[in-house]
Amino acid sequence: MTQESHAARFIRRHPVKSQRFLEILPGFFSWSLILFPFWGSLIIPVAVAYYIIGFCVYWLFRSITLAVLAIVAHFRIRASSKFDWLADLENQFTDSWKKVHHIIVIPTYKEPVTTLERTMEALSTQTYPLKNLHIMVSFEVREGAEAHVKAKHLQEKYGDRFGHLWVAFHPDIEGEVKGKSSNTCWGAKRAKEFLVDKAGMPIENITISSEDADALFHKSYFAALTYSFLSDPKPFNRIWQGAIAFYNNIWQVPSPVRVLAALFSVTQMYILAREDRLINFSTYSTSLKHIHEIGYWDTNVIPEDYRLFFKSYFAKKGDFEVKPIYLPIYADAAESPTFWGTMINQYEQLKRWAWGVSDDAYIIKQYIVTPNVPFLDKTVRVIKIMEDHFLWPVNWFAITVSAFLPPILNPAFNRTILGKTLPQVTSLLLTFSLVSMVVVFVLDALNRPPRPNRNNPLSYILQPLEFLLLPIIGFFFSALPGLDAHTRLMLGKYIEYKVTEKV
Repeated sequence: MTQESHAARFIRRHPVKSQRFLEILPGFFSWSLILFPFWGSLIIPVAVAYYIIGFCVYWLFRSITLAVLAIVAHFRIRASSKFDWLADLENQFTDSWKKVHHIIVIPTYKEPVTTLERTMEALSTQTYPLKNLHIMVSFEVREGAEAHVKAKHLQEKYGDRFGHLWVAFHPDIEGEVKGKSSNTCWGAKRAKEFLVDKAGMPIENITISSEDADALFHKSYFAALTYSFLSDPKPFNRIWQGAIAFYNNIWQVPSPVRVLAALFSVTQMYILAREDRLINFSTYSTSLKHIHEIGYWDTNVIPEDYRLFFKSYFAKKGDFEVKPIYLPIYADAAESPTFWGTMINQYEQLKRWAWGVSDDAYIIKQYIVTPNVPFLDKTVRVIKIMEDHFLWPVNWFAITVSAFLPPILNPAFNRTILGKTLPQVTSLLLTFSLVSMVVVFVLDALNRPPRPNRNNPLSYILQPLEFLLLPIIGFFFSALPGLDAHTRLMLGKYIEYKVTEKV
């Protein structure tokens, strides 16, 4: 009997113990790496020095990779945005493409009606026939009467623009976790009932998109999605992902949030070009047939996107991929009416994103217990997820303060050649890494919407200087929320889903 079989047997016999062990693991790992340079500098400074140098080399590799692939993705997005996808559909598929319909599920809770109207207006500009778009706005029952007022308003204003504009009201159900995943599941099931069970439309001809309430699809998105759906040899084994860009309100948010929005947006471009590690995020599309086969979105989790991918991946025995659509999907950066409210709003959003580490226990369990999944492929995918999640709180500490600890805490080590040169070596490596920041700044400047106050030359001067805030921003909006999420998970202090406030 193999070691894997023993591990699978243990997990099945001890589901609670194995779950808690895997929940403790990320926090234990991150705290260990963060604290290692402190105590290690006193006992094994040479090991700490090589650990820091190794991490800086790793960071340099990541930075160069981000810069190169973000540039590639930028040009692909530019080309795809100008391409006439509808004409290509007509040339390649004659009239058969008209049979493809799209469900768009918009889960919402206390979103301002102006935000929902903006989303509807963007959907109304799609080049794909609007009668082939079927919108499901899924409210929460706990929002109360206000949700019904919004629903009636949206149906009256936009009901005749699309094939259908439905509304649903997701009740609080025992055993479910309040949040996007359970709400999306409810709305998707209702949409399937209306369009397939009652209207009789073939499920094989339908895609379904999970759209954040503040997301704005590029006007050619559903034409490009239809082309990808029809041309893919395995359309029921795919999720399609556009380039999420946090630019809707980029000029209204404070400088720290604007810098974060720039980093997130360019990073999403880079990830789109990394098909080997591409996982759906925030707003994405797949086939309704696939969603129905795997039992829809899970209702007992907060982070729904990564969970949906790995649920799909293991259900299809590894024969499942996320494919890029090189078109932008514009989203809101975190914002609140006040400066400090915006800071808190941004922190809470990032803590919720970092809570994606809670999925790692599920992913690792499925890795062990699911048979007949290609070993190398599943191993690489799981390692990459663990790399991103486990190192989230560690990165900032490793590249900003760790190099200075061995010489400061251990004067004897500081008198050695390695001790004297450690800060210089790491500084050189990190200086080379700054090339990626130049790329981020340029690509962000090329892709963000025009500045509203173009006549103010001072604003152009200050824009690049905002990036000097990165060391401070990195601590408060990367390391700290990541460590917060890891520690809460490690201690079993589970968070509740909080919708990012919209203004």
